Amino acid sequence: MAQTGKSKNRLPVVYFVFVAIVLITWLVYTRSNSIAAIYRKNWPPALTMVFGSFIAGSSPEGSAAISFPIFTLLLNIPPAVARNFSFAIQSIGMTGASLMILGLRLKVDWNYIKFVTLGGVVGLVLGTYTVVPLVSPIMAKLFFVSLWLSFGLVLWRENLRPNRQVFDQIQNFQKTDKIRLILFGFVGGIISSLFGTGINIFTYCLMTIYYGISEKVATPSSVIIMTIETILGFFLHARVLRDFQPLAFEMWIACVPIVAFFPALGAFIVSKLPRKRIAQFLYLILIVQFLGAMWVIKPSGIKLILCAVVLVAGLGLFTYLAKIRRLKTSPE
Repeated sequence: MAQTGKSKNRLPVVYFVFVAIVLITWLVYTRSNSIAAIYRKNWPPALTMVFGSFIAGSSPEGSAAISFPIFTLLLNIPPAVARNFSFAIQSIGMTGASLMILGLRLKVDWNYIKFVTLGGVVGLVLGTYTVVPLVSPIMAKLFFVSLWLSFGLVLWRENLRPNRQVFDQIQNFQKTDKIRLILFGFVGGIISSLFGTGINIFTYCLMTIYYGISEKVATPSSVIIMTIETILGFFLHARVLRDFQPLAFEMWIACVPIVAFFPALGAFIVSKLPRKRIAQFLYLILIVQFLGAMWVIKPSGIKLILCAVVLVAGLGLFTYLAKIRRLKTSPE
């Protein structure tokens, strides 16, 4: 359905109110602290978040997809601190991006959001208590950057098809679709418990490859999902587990004014781009993320074998999902 002139020109008033509240609160807090001292100590995280937060609002990748590897591998910040910081900073940035999306009335798939979030909440809580203590963050990171790259390659190949059908919502939504979304959300929630992000890109794979949802709809939908997940994650670590570290708090304070603007800016810009440009932007992010992980981690032996196996398996999985979708949508 075409947007009316009124909806096109609609101002995201709630977003502007949110930014004002965030910045006023931040200024009140930092008035009794030295802003210069804060940034003298925390300028690397702040610079990282300029790029990470923009990507968070303009793609299905949360800012933690950028900040987590840089923090843990380049800045030698403990993984638990990087994860907690990711939840905290995304609670500001992703909320702002979601308010921008809702204020601009961008198309989203609410069935996708509702049922993935339902599974994601359970997965996040379960993963926080049972999976996080058992998994090596480095091995997990290599696994997922390899999986995301395989997804990007299959999506690129699918978009080369001149007759590829895309939709604004899941077609003929049934009970099996509810169960599928809940299960993918559950796994995505466990992934997010490790890194502070993951449910968005993991379920985005399902939406674009299996359901054929347009990247222009799936992207803002995934941002809203990650917003809900990250607020819960922040609450879990700050108020329930009470393991929110002073270093994570210091970095958070330094980055608050940055993430108040850049994720929403990303969401606004992506709303103006055609579907294929959004997909191309995602390909670039996934390739840079994979190559960056290879450059920083320099995997060898079993780690390199893991990357190769996951990449091949991912290509097979996503190709199979794409084939199923084509069979479902092809004329009789």
